[in-house]
Amino acid sequence: MLLEQIEKANDIKYIDKEDYGLLAEEIRDFLIEKISVTGGHLGSNLGAVELTMALHLSLTLPEDKLIWDVGHQSYTHKLLTGRREGFEQLRKFHGMSGFPKRKESSCDCFDTGHSSTSISAGLGMVKARDLKGEKNTIISVIGDGSLTGGMAYEALNNASRLETNFIVVLNDNNMSISENVGGISRYLNNVRTADSYLDLKEGVYKALKKTSSGDSLIARIRRLKSGVKQLVIPGMFFEDMGITYLGPVNGHDVNAMVKVIHEAKRVKGAVLVHVITEKGKGYAPAERHPARFHGAEPFEIESGLPKNPRNTANYTDIFSTVMCKLGQRDERVVAITAAMPDGTGLKRFHNMYPERFFDVGIAEEHAVTFAAGLAAGGLRPVVAIYSSFLQRAYDQVLHDVCIQNLPVVFAIDRAGLVGSDGETHQGIFDLSFLSSIPGIQVLAPKNKWELSDMLKYAIASDGPVAIRYPRGEAYAGLKEFRAPVEYGKSEWIYEEGEIALVAVGSMVKTAEDVRRRLKSEGYACSLVNARYIKPIDEEMLRKAAGGHKLLVTMEENVASGGYGERIRAFLDDNDISVGKMSITIPDAYVEHGNVELLKQDLGMDAASIAIRVKEWMEKT
Repeated sequence: MLLEQIEKANDIKYIDKEDYGLLAEEIRDFLIEKISVTGGHLGSNLGAVELTMALHLSLTLPEDKLIWDVGHQSYTHKLLTGRREGFEQLRKFHGMSGFPKRKESSCDCFDTGHSSTSISAGLGMVKARDLKGEKNTIISVIGDGSLTGGMAYEALNNASRLETNFIVVLNDNNMSISENVGGISRYLNNVRTADSYLDLKEGVYKALKKTSSGDSLIARIRRLKSGVKQLVIPGMFFEDMGITYLGPVNGHDVNAMVKVIHEAKRVKGAVLVHVITEKGKGYAPAERHPARFHGAEPFEIESGLPKNPRNTANYTDIFSTVMCKLGQRDERVVAITAAMPDGTGLKRFHNMYPERFFDVGIAEEHAVTFAAGLAAGGLRPVVAIYSSFLQRAYDQVLHDVCIQNLPVVFAIDRAGLVGSDGETHQGIFDLSFLSSIPGIQVLAPKNKWELSDMLKYAIASDGPVAIRYPRGEAYAGLKEFRAPVEYGKSEWIYEEGEIALVAVGSMVKTAEDVRRRLKSEGYACSLVNARYIKPIDEEMLRKAAGGHKLLVTMEENVASGGYGERIRAFLDDNDISVGKMSITIPDAYVEHGNVELLKQDLGMDAASIAIRVKEWMEKT
C-alpha cells in the first residue's frame, strides 16, 4: 500500500506523480473504514483528500505552516503526518483528537474547532514571520461555509494590506454542515461557472508572455482594479479588496492544485486560491447525504446506515416538536439558526413555516442581534444554538438583547459535556457567562417534559430567557413531578433530611442515582431540581440549609462562575451555616471521549459523588 509508505511529514513527496490517484483512493478507503467504526467527520474529509495532498506536496512541514479552519477536515493531514495508527482511537478518551492539536503534532500549528478563525490566525503568523525575518510559507484553509462568518472578512480586510506572501485556500464545496445560504454562496456559485474568465485569463497571459515586456504588463494587469477579472466577472470581490484571486481550480486534481499553489507563493501580498471540491467524494452515501455524514456515528459501510440507530427521542427532537406546536399556536414565533437547521432540530419548523425560519449562516453574533431586531419589531424569536457556539455571541446577548430586556429565547443545545469533539465543543461555560448578565433568566430542564414546559414559559415571558439542555437521549424519568414553571422557583422532588442534593438540569438524573446509593447506606436524602440558575431560588436555599447538615450542588459546568459558586456566595453573604459541597467540572478544558468516561474521570458520576458525600458525612 502506498499509504503505508507515509510514516512522517513530507513522505508524500517520495510518491510518484502517477500514483497520486491511487494514494487518494487508499486514503478514502482508509477513512471510510476507520470512521465507520469510531464515528467522526466523514464528508468534509472525503472532499479534501486531493487538496490536502497538494498542500503537503507544496509545503515543507512543520517549517511551513498550515492552518485549518474549524479543523474537522484535517484527517488526511493527520494521515500524511504519520498519525495513521491514531485512527484506531480517533475521538476516544485519551485517543487522537478529531481536530488539529498543537500538543499532538508539531505539524498542527494552531488549535481549531470553531469556524472562520483560520485567516486571522494565519495573518498573525505571517506578521510574526516577517518580524522575525523568516521566509516560510503560511497557508490558511477556509471553507465557503466559514466565509459566512464575519470574522473571516475582518481578517481579509487586514490581509489586503500585506506586502509579503500569505496564501488563503478557499475550499468551496457549497456546503458547511447544511447547505450554504446567502449572498456569498450565490457569488461563489457564479464564479464556479466562469469558464469564459478562465479561458480569457490563460489566453491573455500566454500572449503577453511572448512579448519582451510581458512580465511587467502582467504585473500591471494584476494590480489594476479594472483588470482582466472585471472584464468578465464584474465586481470581483476579493480583487476589489486588494487580494489576488487565483482559480477556480479543480480540487480533485492534485497536479493542477500544486501548480496554482506554487504560483500563489510568488505573490507579494495576500492571495486567495479558489478550489472547487465535492463533499463526501468517493463514497456514494456521503455524496447523496452530505449533511448526514458531516458528523457521522458508526455506520455500515455498504449502506451508510447507522450501526446503532436511535430508538428514543433526544432533547433536540423534543425541542423540534415543541417549536412546531408553538409556531402553530402563535404566529409571532420565529426561529433562527446559525447554519445548523438539522443539528438544532429546526428543519421541521422550516418545512412548516418557511417564512418564519431564518438561517443566517455561520454567524452567531449576527444571529443574536438579528433576533434582537425581530423582538424589537414585536415578534418572539427563538435562537437555537449549541452552547459552545453561543460563546461567540456573548457581547450581543448582553449588549443587544439583555440591556434592552427584549423577549428573545435562547435554546441552548449540547449544554454540558458533549463527548467526542473535545475541548472546543464541550458546553461547560454557558451557566457562568450567562449568569453574569443582569436581567436574563437561565433555566435547565430535568427531563423532556420540563423542556417542553420551559419553552412554553419562555415564549410567554417579557424578557430574555435561556434554556440549556444536554446532548443525547431525553430523560423520561420523574414524569410524575411536573410542577408549573414559576419565575425563580426550584422544585422539591423528595424532602427528607441530613443531605440535600440540589441538581441542575441533566444532573437531576445523576442525583437520583446518588440518592439511592446514599439511602442504601442509611442516610436521609432530599432531592431538589434547581430549575433556575438565574435567578437562584433563595427561599429554597434557606429551607435546605435549615433542615440539612450538607447541601450538595450538582452541575455540568465549570466551577468558576457556576451555580455552585453562586450558591456558596449567597449562603456566606447571608451568614447561613450549612455544610457545602459543589459537584462541578474543574476550571479546565475537558478533552474528547465518551461522556460517561469523562464523568468518571472528573468524579461526576453517581458512584464517585456518593463516595464523596459519604466521606464528608462520616467526618462530621
